[in-house]
Amino acid sequence: MLKRFIHYYKPHKKMLTFDMLASLLISVIGMVYPIVTNQMLNIYIPEKMYTTIVFSGLIVLALYALRMLLRYFVQYYGHMIGVQMQSQMRQDLFAHLERQPFRFYDAHETGRIMTRITSDLFEVCELAHHGPENLLISTVMILLSFGYLFSIDPLLTLIVFACVPILVVVTLYFRRAMSRAFDDRRKSNATINAAVESSVTGIRVTKAYTNSRREIEKFKEGDRQFVDASRRAYQAMARFHSSTAFVTDIFNVFILIAGGLFLYSGRISFGDYSTFIVSVNLFINPVNTLIGFMEQFQNGVSGFKRFVEIMDEPPEEDAPDARELENVQGTIEFRHVSYSYDPTKEVLHDVNLRLEQGRKLALVGPSGGGKTTLCHLLPNFYQLPKDGGSILIDGMDIRDLTMESVRRNIGIVQQDVFLFVGTIRENILYGRPDATDEEVYEAARRANIHDYVMTLEQGYDTQIGERGVKLSGGQKQRLSIARVFLKNPAILILDEATSALDNTTEVLIQQALDELCKGRTTLVVAHRLSTIRGADEIAVVMNGRITERGTHEELMALGGSYQKLYSLQFRDNDFFD
Repeated sequence: MLKRFIHYYKPHKKMLTFDMLASLLISVIGMVYPIVTNQMLNIYIPEKMYTTIVFSGLIVLALYALRMLLRYFVQYYGHMIGVQMQSQMRQDLFAHLERQPFRFYDAHETGRIMTRITSDLFEVCELAHHGPENLLISTVMILLSFGYLFSIDPLLTLIVFACVPILVVVTLYFRRAMSRAFDDRRKSNATINAAVESSVTGIRVTKAYTNSRREIEKFKEGDRQFVDASRRAYQAMARFHSSTAFVTDIFNVFILIAGGLFLYSGRISFGDYSTFIVSVNLFINPVNTLIGFMEQFQNGVSGFKRFVEIMDEPPEEDAPDARELENVQGTIEFRHVSYSYDPTKEVLHDVNLRLEQGRKLALVGPSGGGKTTLCHLLPNFYQLPKDGGSILIDGMDIRDLTMESVRRNIGIVQQDVFLFVGTIRENILYGRPDATDEEVYEAARRANIHDYVMTLEQGYDTQIGERGVKLSGGQKQRLSIARVFLKNPAILILDEATSALDNTTEVLIQQALDELCKGRTTLVVAHRLSTIRGADEIAVVMNGRITERGTHEELMALGGSYQKLYSLQFRDNDFFD
């Protein structure tokens, strides 16, 4: 994992080198004060070298001014290195998320994913900047102070530094507990973000069902888990810091007692004793910095681990010799297709269907029968296993084709329309980003939405809000149809596209869909059986199997499941799913 982390430093090697050099100079300048102090107490003051005293003070002042500039450089450019690394990680993570299959999103909540992109990577950014800087400055300061004190009196130096092994043992012991506690805290934070994302997205449903109290209780429960995890994390951190601080305090006790005895015995001078006191503090400060850095290190490592967890999720990948799907005619064939999301339950079993170019096939049947699964398998949203049969477009197995080229030639209109935050124009252009304005307008006309758009004050530049909340259900649906018109695919999937609409709106949508279906091979999942009477063929899907096939008239004459379902729907005026 360390190698993967270091990889993100590569584009910033030059600036990182300057940053480390600046940090090194900061450490070296930090040693000037105790050296000058020693010289003044032992030489300059006793010998009344007033000019040298003033000159030495001015040199120290000049070096401190230089250190101020160096600290500015380290703080600004060092943080920018961290920010740029964070930006690259975020881009890599987002690009990787875009390549994830549907299965990944079935198992991961949006709020948890957002936590990994935002707060987790912020902690990584802080580690990326402060990690090398703190390690270098602190290590150099410790070595320089040790070397300088050793040159004054080796025995006193070794006595004082005898606490270092104790500090290392205490640090390692408490760090493990702190590591586990902060991992739990980060997971709890992701739970809160997921709850907020879910509640805010579904706020209209919450208000409609007057369930605000329930959502508040759910949030309180997630928040309680976060508080408990934070309590454990901060308890571990408190034990860590209090114990290590106690050990560092012992340094001062050692120098006080041992140094005092050495001074009393005449082994060292008062100037050397004073230098030890100043230099030991210079040693203790970087030690405390390293101790404090452990918390930041733990946060950063936890964040990077969670980043790596997502990056290690296998993305969608084309077959090594995958071809482009070009000049699509639109003939579709399902050959002995079997599929299951869960190994314990088969959703489709030995399905065989063939749909000729330009024809319309309607799929009907009870909810959970496998209709939508067939629609998801055709664009390769879920990949068939090797022993799961095959799906062919124009005689070519979709597993042998690039997924992008397959999906580029398939248009989908679903019951649950998703529109992006932005304008009407931007949402239609999603079908083909390089389309001209005139092509956008033509697509809107064919979808029966252009006249409505022109009544708006800002026309196609009207903002539609999150998920298109400023539009009605029918308007959103027509906008999604316009998007498909602009895409102009050879194959069309209509997944219960009119099931959530009222009768008047359904007529307008159905007209647009009929126009959209012309000349395209169309697979329809029917909610209202009246809308698919004119399909070239109807297949009844029940329990993952095709139980009946034929035209509307043939199936009605057959007197089987379709006839019963059709009669039931119109007799009771119920909807059939």
